[in-house]
Amino acid sequence: MSTMETVRGDITSLQVDAIVNAANSSLLGGGGVDGAIHRAAGPDLLASAYRTSLELAEAKSVRSIAFPAISCGVYRYPLDAVARIAVQAVGAHRDSGSGIERYLFACFDERVERAYRAALAAPAAATRGG
Repeated sequence: MSTMETVRGDITSLQVDAIVNAANSSLLGGGGVDGAIHRAAGPDLLASAYRTSLELAEAKSVRSIAFPAISCGVYRYPLDAVARIAVQAVGAHRDSGSGIERYLFACFDERVERAYRAALAAPAAATRGG
């Protein structure tokens, strides 16, 4: 059975096969037109980022993966919504029979960790064994 869990700390220090990077290919946060598109796309763009990351991880036979709180920084997406969308997208992937065994939500502080723990404890996550 695969697990979804939170961990507080530096995502780069985690013992996982893959770490999702929330930046663009130049490793810079978005702004300008990129930021405006991101803000306008809302939850569908964010859920798609998780789905795409997980599809790429599956293609590489990744067994453990860590996600940061995507979009909470420069994009200022509401933290509770980010956590809910992340848990739902990852949970759906896990429920699809994924080969990934461990999904980590790397939380950089207590506030972020609380939001992710609340999302994991929500009824929809609980029915998935989250």
